[in-house]
Amino acid sequence: MDSFIKALALVGTPETIVAITVSCLFGLFVGAIPGLTATMAVALLVPFTFYMSPIPAIATVIACTAMAITAGDIPSALLKIPGTPSSAAYTDEAYAMTKKGKGAQALGISIVASCIGGLFGFVVLAFTAPALARVALRFSSFEYFWLAILGLSCAALVSSSGVIKGVLALFLGLALSTIGADPLTGTARFTFGNLDLTGGLSFVPAMIGLFALGELLRYTPGAPGLVAATKVKNPYAGVIGILNKHQVNLWRGSALGTVIGALPGAGGDLGAWISYAMAKRFSKTPEKFGKGHEEGLVEAGASNNSALSAAWIPAMVFGIPGDAVTAIAVGILFMKGLNPGPQLFTSHPENFYAVMLIFVIANLLLIPLGYLAVRAANVIFGVPRAYLNGAIMIFCLVGAYAANNSMFDVVIMTGFGVLAYLLQRAAFPIAPIILGMVMGPLVEQNFLTSMIISQGDILGFFSRPIAAGLGIVVIVLWSLPPISWVYGRLRGKSIVSLPVTE
Repeated sequence: MDSFIKALALVGTPETIVAITVSCLFGLFVGAIPGLTATMAVALLVPFTFYMSPIPAIATVIACTAMAITAGDIPSALLKIPGTPSSAAYTDEAYAMTKKGKGAQALGISIVASCIGGLFGFVVLAFTAPALARVALRFSSFEYFWLAILGLSCAALVSSSGVIKGVLALFLGLALSTIGADPLTGTARFTFGNLDLTGGLSFVPAMIGLFALGELLRYTPGAPGLVAATKVKNPYAGVIGILNKHQVNLWRGSALGTVIGALPGAGGDLGAWISYAMAKRFSKTPEKFGKGHEEGLVEAGASNNSALSAAWIPAMVFGIPGDAVTAIAVGILFMKGLNPGPQLFTSHPENFYAVMLIFVIANLLLIPLGYLAVRAANVIFGVPRAYLNGAIMIFCLVGAYAANNSMFDVVIMTGFGVLAYLLQRAAFPIAPIILGMVMGPLVEQNFLTSMIISQGDILGFFSRPIAAGLGIVVIVLWSLPPISWVYGRLRGKSIVSLPVTE
């Protein structure tokens, strides 16, 4: 109790409150701009933390990240441009709701579900951090390989264009992820002598090109505005009823995001993809997905922020970053003399509880600030599409260039925009390409490492209990579609062969 009272005093200082408020507003601005990710927002704030006390410095990171992740849903729903990588999993769904006149409602669902998911992750972090961190530490390359394969398997499930096209788009993304240096030997692959390709294709310009530029190329001059819909003044109208209707999705997404976020290197992006895929796989109405159905938004939105909170479990308990943001935060902790690890709970427990309280404040601020963001974003509905496209193009160029301060990334963005235009004309999904590019390096690196450890024995992937369990889950997941197809065919034949009696 003494530690908790000290934590309240640390969080209640004017410096901490101002740091949280300003960071939330900054995260809201950056997250809402396509191409500027939450990690970039945190990186931009790091120089300011040099002049802060330890708790306000960490509060800056937590508050900015929580708001930026949620704000990424704004351009996702209104413009079909994911503001953050995790938003890409359900961009089509959110934009479909916008076209049906439910854009503000889609954002309201995302904001409230993110708030609940973040608080759920906080509760887990506060009470079960040591136990979950021990489980995460048991993960080797074998387990991470199966986890990555599980994430890739979601591509066929989240694709609204059919399994075959979803798999082909996924393979294209995997092929693009092999460009660059070989992770084992360092040999250049598919670079054609271009030094800019040695490090591979940059993800942010590719995402901007696929989702933003590709959409701009499809625009026809003289076409109607973005959406012919009635503005919704209150984004939270009816949201409580929707969340109550889909409360299984809400809590399942929160739980799944927490488990995945606790695994170092997994992050909220993978949690959003798997959660949305699970929502579609176990839905009673999977045919509604991709057409403006709120069920997937509830589950993936909750998974986003719960994974964000859970990523601090290995960071706080063992000093192992759970994602890029916590990697920056761990560096700040070391810089401030608060070395993360088991000693943090014994020597400075008030600091741990202070971080927990910051999580609560940051997630609760999502509701009022999110409301203001949606009201401001509603102005987009009245902007002529030609002017809107010009502004989007400027943000696309800035976002692509800012990723690595390279004009080559602008070229990459242009190439992917043309590719997206051609694929969309052929009715191919875009999201699996991004998934393949994100998960491809993780699959390849862990596969090669595992094969070296097992000396080429493929059964080594089932030699560890957790790896064997994940492997069985993947195999069962792959087996379900063909089994269902065969069962349906056999059942249809048996029905046809039944004698017809009068």
